[in-house]
Amino acid sequence: MSGALMTLLIIDDNVGNLELLRSALRRADVEILTAEDPEEGLDLVASRHPQIVLTDLVMPRVTGMEVLERIMAFDPSIDVILMTAHYSTDTAVEAIKKGASDYWNKPVPIDTIRKRVDQLLETARRRMRASSLQHELLDSAEFHGIVGNSPQMWDLYSRIERVAPHYRTVLVTGQTGTGKDLVAKSLHALSPVADGHLVVLNCSAVVETLFESELFGHVRGSFTGAVADKTGLFEHAHKGTLFLDEIGDMPLSTQAKLLRAIQNQEIQRLGSLTPKRVDVRIIAATNRDLRQCIADKTFREDLYYRLGMVEIAVPALNGREGDLPLLIRHFTRRFSELYRKPITGWTRRSEIVMQRHRWPGNVRELENAVGHACMMALGETIDVGDLPPYLWGGEGEQASMMAPLPVAAGGEMPGLEDQEKTLLQQALEKCGGNRTAAARMLRISRDTMRYRMKKFGLG
Repeated sequence: MSGALMTLLIIDDNVGNLELLRSALRRADVEILTAEDPEEGLDLVASRHPQIVLTDLVMPRVTGMEVLERIMAFDPSIDVILMTAHYSTDTAVEAIKKGASDYWNKPVPIDTIRKRVDQLLETARRRMRASSLQHELLDSAEFHGIVGNSPQMWDLYSRIERVAPHYRTVLVTGQTGTGKDLVAKSLHALSPVADGHLVVLNCSAVVETLFESELFGHVRGSFTGAVADKTGLFEHAHKGTLFLDEIGDMPLSTQAKLLRAIQNQEIQRLGSLTPKRVDVRIIAATNRDLRQCIADKTFREDLYYRLGMVEIAVPALNGREGDLPLLIRHFTRRFSELYRKPITGWTRRSEIVMQRHRWPGNVRELENAVGHACMMALGETIDVGDLPPYLWGGEGEQASMMAPLPVAAGGEMPGLEDQEKTLLQQALEKCGGNRTAAARMLRISRDTMRYRMKKFGLG
């Protein structure tokens, strides 16, 4: 990583200054780009993603301060240094507030330039090394589809590994969205019946009158509408695992029959007089406090003790210190592959927005937010405007660009390509048809803009 090629861009309408700085900063591990025209320089920023930009302050048509603002809007992780022969303290303070890494008064001593650029390059390399280590950490911190490197998660992995070979029943508890289904899948995958079926029933999605039929099956004619024999989920899960999600929503009448089936490993189809033996392991999951449900007379105490002989608690996301960046990287990788987008990372300000949120919906909410961001991003880097507006309180022009897209007839959301086309059209409309300005608004290069316009037949 220390030998990785870095990119530095110099923008100055004075050709002599360009050549001087290019010569002074020339080194084997740095690619130096130059631009006399600020607009050309901004296009290079969009297409080449330099780590450092040196720009003059006073230039025709576009000032260095405007260049700074546009670069910060594109990617705040780029270090921008402003140079001017007309130094003022007020301007220097304004530049730093807007995100400049430094503000120099011309003529700048060559040694000073080299030293500061070397510092910024080293910082950029450390950032790249950290990113590379995060990739390695992500690969080593994935456990049967569960991602986490916090002490709480390693404790969870250890409990799963100890319980999986031996359980007959196990209770998985945790807030909504913490990943209880993934824990169930990992328990099954590590159990002696991993070659058998993992059969899933979401108890909150079943009509009360159909519970017994779903679990135990029925014979033809056993009730109105039973036109054929039906195999229940217990039989489907024979020699495997039955996962009862949201067990706290199961009716009391069904709970009693479930308890007998677990105790006896025997079921009886509705309308049948013949019991059947089954060999089924049971994983139950809930986000409810089952002890409180027992006190409220909505859950059987004997069933609770049967299921909760072993209990595995899945930690909430806001209690898993250090796991948030790892999960963001995991979901970004997954959705960039799913959407076939070359998303390489997040801006620092978008990461700050993600870190400040409390994530009451846990990992499921985070997955949804990252999926939204990856779908909305038209460039390689996710920025604040790509996030769901509720995370950043979007308003004004950027918010209108990221407002929810119209719902198609029949209540269906538009597809990915439809959303991209709509965003391009909105940007072009706001910029009066100016492709270059629209590309900057969308944080993509002019070449990418031209390609996407041609793809969608927009001119």
